[in-house]
Amino acid sequence: MKLYRSAATFPLERGGSLEELTIAYHTFGKLNERGDNAVWVCHGLTANSDVADWWPGATDKGSFIDSEKYFVVCANIIGSHYGTTGPLSINPDSGKPYYDSFPPITIRDMARAHALLADHLGLRFINTLIGASVGGFQALEWAISEPSRFGKLVLIATSAKASPWSIAIDETQRMAIKADPTYGNPSPEAGMAGMAAARAIGLLSYRGPYAYNLTQTDPDDAPADHLHRPVTYQRYQGEKLCRRFNAYSYVTILDAFDTHNVGRGRGGMVKALSRLSMPSLVVGIDTDIVFTPDETRSLAAMLPRATFREISSRMGHDGFLTEHKQLENIIKPFITDEYRTDN
Repeated sequence: MKLYRSAATFPLERGGSLEELTIAYHTFGKLNERGDNAVWVCHGLTANSDVADWWPGATDKGSFIDSEKYFVVCANIIGSHYGTTGPLSINPDSGKPYYDSFPPITIRDMARAHALLADHLGLRFINTLIGASVGGFQALEWAISEPSRFGKLVLIATSAKASPWSIAIDETQRMAIKADPTYGNPSPEAGMAGMAAARAIGLLSYRGPYAYNLTQTDPDDAPADHLHRPVTYQRYQGEKLCRRFNAYSYVTILDAFDTHNVGRGRGGMVKALSRLSMPSLVVGIDTDIVFTPDETRSLAAMLPRATFREISSRMGHDGFLTEHKQLENIIKPFITDEYRTDN
């Protein structure tokens, strides 16, 4: 992990500012002499800047973002737990961690931070910008604000606007966290029980019934007092997140998620997306109930030069993390110009 520190005040869309901004990031491979082989990956909700950690195989030799061929960059988002300025960072005004006083941020703030880092790295041109889920939110915002910086755009299991359904999922998770009486305490351990419950709630939408019925079915001969597999799985997933994240960052990012609307202040979604004249690839997942196939297909229809592809997965929204071969078969030829856009 590398760190970029900006001493300049970073203004925030919803008001206020960060007097200091640290951005954690990873790079893979090398920038070529022409400076045209950069691929920027925007990560999802609780992931980090190490693409190889949360997207296994994606940067391997021969894969769709082969780090022997491309210079791959991923930056941790503002508000996260993994090195970039967030709720556990020190507030220079108080000398103490922000915790729940961390200022509200938006997806656009995240995109502007990416642009700041790209300028620092000298990346005036980025061959391909890739984002899945909340990473797709960031990719869209950044591409709309600086369309000339990007050669191609890949959007996976995402949308142009946070839907009422997805906002409701987020609010249900926030309610769980804030029902924890320790939330609000000046401690990195605050709200952990609530966050465990929130994660379990979120996972229901990330996986959906297909995945649960496939992987968490009890054996037929299980006794009546058997502790059901779905019960232990939900508890495990909640505890797992508590070992690597914090509730203040979780709430901060959920709040930012809900601000996503590329049409805000730009005359609506269609007008905003019309700025994106680069070839674009939009990938939907047939069982995704967070960003449904209809939603991703609609996004593709609003982009001037988009191709829509759909992958099949029993893992719902999380299929973008597990269906590596299907994604490789779609993304690799798109980046290497082996097929043309058709929409």
